[in-house]
Amino acid sequence: MADQVPFSEQPWLSGHPSPYYTESHRAWQRHCRDFITGNLTKYAMQWENEGAVPEGTYQHFAAAGMLLPNLPAPLPVEYLKKIGMTKIGPLKVEDFDSFHASIYVSEIIRSGLNGPASALCTGLAYGLPPLFKFASRELQERVVPDLLLGKKRICIAISEVEAGSDVANIQTTAKKSSCGKFYVVNGVKKWITNGIWSDYASMCVRTGGAGPGGLSVLLVPLKGQEGVSMRRIPVSGQKCAGTTFIELDDVQVPVANLIGQEGQGMKQIMTNFNHERLTIAVKVTTQARVALSEAFKYCMKREAFGAPLINQPVVRHRLAKAGALLETQWSWVEALVYENGNLSKEAADAKLGGLTALAKAQAGIVLNECSQCAQLLFGGNGYTQTGQGELIEKITREVAGARIPGGSEDVMLDLSVRQMYKNYQRVNKANL
Repeated sequence: MADQVPFSEQPWLSGHPSPYYTESHRAWQRHCRDFITGNLTKYAMQWENEGAVPEGTYQHFAAAGMLLPNLPAPLPVEYLKKIGMTKIGPLKVEDFDSFHASIYVSEIIRSGLNGPASALCTGLAYGLPPLFKFASRELQERVVPDLLLGKKRICIAISEVEAGSDVANIQTTAKKSSCGKFYVVNGVKKWITNGIWSDYASMCVRTGGAGPGGLSVLLVPLKGQEGVSMRRIPVSGQKCAGTTFIELDDVQVPVANLIGQEGQGMKQIMTNFNHERLTIAVKVTTQARVALSEAFKYCMKREAFGAPLINQPVVRHRLAKAGALLETQWSWVEALVYENGNLSKEAADAKLGGLTALAKAQAGIVLNECSQCAQLLFGGNGYTQTGQGELIEKITREVAGARIPGGSEDVMLDLSVRQMYKNYQRVNKANL
C-alpha cells in the first residue's frame, strides 16, 4: 500500500476499514481489476483517439459475462440461468449486490476516460431494464436472450432536440396503423449513446395527448429497419461512445413491441432513474479521483523554482481543497449505494430519488473541481492534447458530459429539493 499515489484508490482499497465490503466484494474487485485492465484500460486512450472501441471487445466482454454488471442489482437470475450463465468470474449471479455493481462501474472507468466505458456499458445499462420490469413475457423471450449474450445491442432513446431533461415535452409520435398491427413512429432522437451500434432502442414516444400521460415506451428496431436513419454526432468528449442522431420516418413497429401499457411511459422511465443517476455518480466520482491522483503524481515529480511542485504551499492547498470534495462525495456515494441495496425498490424510489439526483449533480461539480485543479497544476501540459497532460486535457473536455446527460445539473438540483419537500409533505399529512 505504501507506493500508492494519494487519492488514487478508494479508502477501502488503501487499507482503511469499511463497514460495506466483504471478502466477496474484494474477490470481485480483484477479478474486475484484472479483466478490465487487460481488456479495456490499457487500450482506452488509443480507442478514444481513434473514436471507436473494436466490436470484438464488446463480444469478448459479453462472452465473459462482464457486460451483465451494468444491470441493476439484483441481476435477472432466472434469465441468466436459462442461457447458462450461473457465475461471473468468482461471483454467483444470485449473490450480485449493489456494491458489486458499484465496484464494476468504478473499475471500468479507471482509465479516466468515459468514452470507452460508455461504448460498452451505456446501452445495456439503461436500455434493457425497462424490458425486465414492464415488457410482456413474449417480448422478453423474443429479444432478451440475444441482448444478454451480446448477439444484439440496445440503447435507451429519450432525448430530442426540444426535450432533454424535459421528458414530458417529447414530440416523437407513435400512432396505430389502420390495420391495428403496428405503431407508425415519426420524429427524431438526439444524443443517443450507443445508438449507432444498436439493433433496438427502448424509445419513449407519444401515443396520446400532451404531457406525461401521453407517453409510452416502445422497443423500436433500428439496424436495417425501413424508415430509420442514424448518424454519429461529434461531441466535445467521449469520442468513442457512439453519440447518435436518429431520424424516424413512418417506422412500423409491431404493437407487440409496446413495453407495458400505453400512457405509462413517464412512470417506466422514472423507475430506472435511481439506477442511472447512481451509476453516473459512481462513475464520475471515480473519474474525478483519476484526475486528482494524476495531478498529485505530477506534482511530486515536476520541479519548478528548484524544488518539486508539491513543496509549494499553494499547490498543496489546491490539492487539499479538491481532495476534501472528492472524499466527501465518495463517502456519500457509498452510503447511497448501501441504502439503495437495503431498501425495497419502492422505498428506494420514494426515499432516494431526490438524494440520488443531488449526488449525480454534485458528482459533476466535484469532477469539474478536480479536473480544473489537475489542469492548472499540469500547466501547459494540461492544455495539450498529447504528451504528459493528454489524459487531463481529455478529462476536462468530458466534464460537460458528466453535468448534462442523465438529467442536467440545474434540473437535478431543483428536482432533489422538490422531491424532498414532497416527501416531507406526505409524511406530515400522514401524521395529522
